[in-house]
Amino acid sequence: MAEKLVVVSDMWGVKKGLWITSYFGYLQQYYDISFYDCQQLANLDVPICTEKNIHEAFVNGGIETAAAHLLKKEEKASHYLAFSTGGTIVWKAALSGLPMKSLTALSATRVRFEKEHPDCELNLIYGECDKFKPDMKWAKEVGVSLRIIPSFGHQLYTDEKIIGDICLELLQKVTRNAS
Repeated sequence: MAEKLVVVSDMWGVKKGLWITSYFGYLQQYYDISFYDCQQLANLDVPICTEKNIHEAFVNGGIETAAAHLLKKEEKASHYLAFSTGGTIVWKAALSGLPMKSLTALSATRVRFEKEHPDCELNLIYGECDKFKPDMKWAKEVGVSLRIIPSFGHQLYTDEKIIGDICLELLQKVTRNAS
């Protein structure tokens, strides 16, 4: 029986998420994948879908709504792969009791406001040029490690090389557990 991997999109959801199919291409034969679109989880209704408007909708209650919905939908401990806002949603859901084996979060910049971390294996990945990434002081205070990828910005998770590297790590996790 395959391990379950829950994938949570960035703030754009499927609207600008063609890159996410690359992750599925690598991972679907080895994981039982569930996918959540952040905007749907948050019940967002943003009439004018600009980056600013969507971001504000998440910051003004959308993240908490999405975390609460994820908490209701997922009952078994699973591995999580989440991008940007999705990483913050999963983090908050975990702190509220979402059972979790591991969290791989790419560009989850809003976790920098959190004071504690989920009790699971964490892989927090950020682009060196992402001006909103958590700093090392925060990481030390919260007790987590950050992996900083040189020469990348916030959108690093859409890059094919990064996609391949992250998927390889997730595949090694599942194949290592199977042996």
